[in-house]
Amino acid sequence: MVCAKSWVLKKHFEGYPTTSNFELKTTELQPLKNGEVLLEALFLSVDPYMRVSARKLKEGDTMMGQQVARIVESQNSALPIGTIVVAPSGWTTHSISDGKDLEKLPTEWPDTLPLSLALGTIGLTGLTAYFGLLEICGVKGGETVMVNAAAGAVGSIVGQLAKLKGCKVVGAAGSDDKVAYVKKLGFDVAFNYKTIKSLEETLKKASPDGYDCYFDNVGGEFSNTVIPQMKKFGKIAMCGAISTYNITRPRPPGPPPEIIIYQELRMEGFIVTRWQGNVRQKALEDLLKWVSEGKIQYHEYITEGFENMPAAFIGMLKGDNLGKAIVKV
Repeated sequence: MVCAKSWVLKKHFEGYPTTSNFELKTTELQPLKNGEVLLEALFLSVDPYMRVSARKLKEGDTMMGQQVARIVESQNSALPIGTIVVAPSGWTTHSISDGKDLEKLPTEWPDTLPLSLALGTIGLTGLTAYFGLLEICGVKGGETVMVNAAAGAVGSIVGQLAKLKGCKVVGAAGSDDKVAYVKKLGFDVAFNYKTIKSLEETLKKASPDGYDCYFDNVGGEFSNTVIPQMKKFGKIAMCGAISTYNITRPRPPGPPPEIIIYQELRMEGFIVTRWQGNVRQKALEDLLKWVSEGKIQYHEYITEGFENMPAAFIGMLKGDNLGKAIVKV
């Protein structure tokens, strides 16, 4: 009998999560039925959306999330032992699946690339940047793109994709080391939003003519400062609002409506699961190609040990990570 270790939500979050919000449980898994497979987690993802999505869980439910897993037992001829898959199994070391919710890695995945990239740059993170920038913002060469959380999992890819498309890119990050990193990635302008005197003046200096696209991972007061500097018909991709996820005081008001009206801006929130089928597959192929060719760089912030899932999650929400936050089992 296989025992699965799982992190469950012990108590709903109030403000920033703490380790006391989680509990580690062990469960004996049942023998496989026909068509089922047993998964063993190799890498697990921690992401900002989990802070919001956890509101939908009942206390005692396993935390949600993707993992890269190996099939260690199989009663499914299409999924033999040893197959590597991406699975939505959540924060657990072992799980049973009927195979319908599993995604095999592309057959052309090179041995030189870490399997964990299927959770990041060549997975949901990369797809989020891809569709948010190319579909929601619809960027074209010569445009100016602003992205916050620029050293994070999504933001760092957004900036590189925008450069590939011939855009000028301005990025904000939360430390001098992160600023140095995004400059290394090719951002035209990068700044530490925690140390500048005025965000408004810094944005104006970086692009006096304003911004065609704003890729927003942060929300809150930061966005209220960016939006008045959008160009006419500018587009805003609302990917996340991490600055507001853990606050316990009233949320700040939104941007001035007259700015949105008279600049004729388009703001659109999006969830990456909107894009499925062939368009999603094409995006993954593009991302794999660009990473393999060195046109997109990646950085993973890896925490060792399944027992450290809560700490990795909490650290990610506080901005400890450079690039994609991953837990290696």
